[in-house]
Amino acid sequence: MSTVEPKVFPLTRLTEDEQMLKEAAADFAESVIQPKIREMDEAAKLDPDIISQFFEMGLMGIEVPEKYQGSGGTFFMSIVAIEQISRVDASAGVFMDVQNTLVNNAFLRWADEDQKQKWLPGLCTDKVGAYCLSEAGAGSDAFSLKTTAKEDGDDFLLNGAKMWITNADEAEIYLVFANVKPDAGYKGITAFIVEREMKGFSVSKKEDKLGIRASSTCEVLLEDVRVPSEYVLGNVGEGYKVAMETLNEGRIGIGAQMVGIAQGAFDAALAYTRERKQFGKAIADFQAVQFQLAKMSTEIEAARLMVYNAARMKSAGQNFVKEAAMAKYYSSEVAERVTSLAVELYGGYGYVKEYPVEKFYRDAKIGKIYEGTSNMQLQTIAKALLKS
Repeated sequence: MSTVEPKVFPLTRLTEDEQMLKEAAADFAESVIQPKIREMDEAAKLDPDIISQFFEMGLMGIEVPEKYQGSGGTFFMSIVAIEQISRVDASAGVFMDVQNTLVNNAFLRWADEDQKQKWLPGLCTDKVGAYCLSEAGAGSDAFSLKTTAKEDGDDFLLNGAKMWITNADEAEIYLVFANVKPDAGYKGITAFIVEREMKGFSVSKKEDKLGIRASSTCEVLLEDVRVPSEYVLGNVGEGYKVAMETLNEGRIGIGAQMVGIAQGAFDAALAYTRERKQFGKAIADFQAVQFQLAKMSTEIEAARLMVYNAARMKSAGQNFVKEAAMAKYYSSEVAERVTSLAVELYGGYGYVKEYPVEKFYRDAKIGKIYEGTSNMQLQTIAKALLKS
């Protein structure tokens, strides 16, 4: 009796287009971003030329259809590119991550055709976007936000303050979540498209951070900002749906960023253990070091598989909420462990800025915090398990 071998498609096997994008993103990161990492980290600012090249390469609108001047790719391709950029610099990685997985995704999912025609071409070619949900008192409890939107004729007047807004310093287009009916709780939350030049809108304090320093993180202030009703993204009162669905996708992007950070730290540590000699031989020849490298590599591959699986599920239209939470949770754990071990493998050199691993270590910490803390991911996973 003959048997047919099952076709196996490993999650890490890429299509031709995915492989081409991976190589292009990796080359861009190594040739253009790498030489400027230390300067940008110390200045706490992305180089404007790098921002321009992100747009020129089509990396700011990967999933956006070509009719809106996007690259016409897939969500999974965005994840592949985020990983490759983050392998070199996590600040640059999260810059394109927020644009692709949060801002552009929200427009693709919730905007009407007029809104897509008006804003997506700019977001793909020269305008940075920012996603404004968090507030001083609304972090994990995101829907306790205090920013309000009061109807005034055909417009809305927005008042409030947003905190921890990534890309706020560079952005020109902001997705702002405000409550039209505070008495209705989360059912009054609405997503608004706000442009930087609108009167009463301002970008305030820029945070001085531990890691991803070149990525801007700022406070955003709204004082009677008049927003036309046609700038509502989705429907009035459905902002919580916009936020939740977009963040579920965004967590896969953060997972890719964490895998990239871990891989970058591992690559540096592996090379160093081959060069560093103690007791007459390379430290890579010692079994204790070999075991550490083996564990690091295994955990990175496991995290990558989880991220890729969640991304493939999203692209296939399957329910991916649990898998996205798992990928984000686990990859942030792995990034912290791997970068810490990388510092230790470098010894004293790992603790100084002359070598790359201390920056990877600093950059990794944010993974357990933004776009949903690790505790919130665990809660999401547990709820999904108990419903099954």
